[in-house]
Amino acid sequence: MSIESNLEKLGLTLPEAPKPVAAYVPAVTSAGHVVVSGQLPVRDGELMSTGKVPSQVSIEDAQDAARQCVLNGLAVLKAELGGSLERLVRLVRIGAFVQSDDGFFGQPQIANGASELLLEVLGEAGQHARAAVGVNALPLNASVEIEFLFEIE
Repeated sequence: MSIESNLEKLGLTLPEAPKPVAAYVPAVTSAGHVVVSGQLPVRDGELMSTGKVPSQVSIEDAQDAARQCVLNGLAVLKAELGGSLERLVRLVRIGAFVQSDDGFFGQPQIANGASELLLEVLGEAGQHARAAVGVNALPLNASVEIEFLFEIE
């Protein structure tokens, strides 16, 4: 599995690992796993998607935001692993949080933006367990936040 070549085929590059926005670390490695803290849809230093889905952010834009969260999460993982993703065995789980309007129940559809990209980039190792949760608010008014659990060797 060559994650970098899969990203290249998709016309994607990993950004620099985003810095935390509060008092936590971007990732923790323990017992053969890396937990990546929740990633917001930050692109080029700017939050690309803010507000509630679907009244302020369309489903399609929220899916794009979820994909950006994936790129940011992979960037954090790469930094945690010393600049290489070669030690990645598989993705175990993601938690997708969607800032949602009352009565909106399409969180799994938004999380699919992340899940589908992870499968494209990681192949079979990208099959994962998942939670897709609607919330009233997210940090910095982000529309989506995604956390990750990876297995490494």
